[in-house]
Amino acid sequence: MGGHCIGVDPYYFVYEAERLGYTSQVVSAGRRINDYMGIFVADMAIKRMVQAKMSPAESKVAILGVTFKENCPDVRNTRVVDIIKRLRDYGVEPVVVDPWADRDTVKRELGIDLVDSVSDADCVIHAVAHRQFREGGIEGIMGLFRSDVPAARKVLIDVKGQWPVRELDRLGISWWRM
Repeated sequence: MGGHCIGVDPYYFVYEAERLGYTSQVVSAGRRINDYMGIFVADMAIKRMVQAKMSPAESKVAILGVTFKENCPDVRNTRVVDIIKRLRDYGVEPVVVDPWADRDTVKRELGIDLVDSVSDADCVIHAVAHRQFREGGIEGIMGLFRSDVPAARKVLIDVKGQWPVRELDRLGISWWRM
């Protein structure tokens, strides 16, 4: 379930309800939660990196995906930009790869330079479940990490819950998922 209406229509509903004298606390609370999810995800990445004995500002953080949803080039209303902004607050300049997004549009509208590929990452935030990322399997994700550090010093943030918990545990990496 989703689409652009999920991020916008609740504001119309709250406005109209208030105009008619009603207060919609549930819808407003849902909007607040959604609005802060990017910050929450970035904070979880920082927390996991610190727990893995990393210095976040000295770590390479890779973000997989910047579009609004998987397998779609649209970047309007993307919340991934909130993750990036929050990481920057911590002194982290993430590298972002997205096979669906238009490089010029992302630069112009979001101020983000996309890269073609990622390697030697300390932390990978799998933000958008594009088929190219899924097709590589967990082995493809693991290939993005530095090879010179133990598994426990590799952090995967699985925003979309793409990877099976048993498999993540088997790998011995530090992980978190929604």
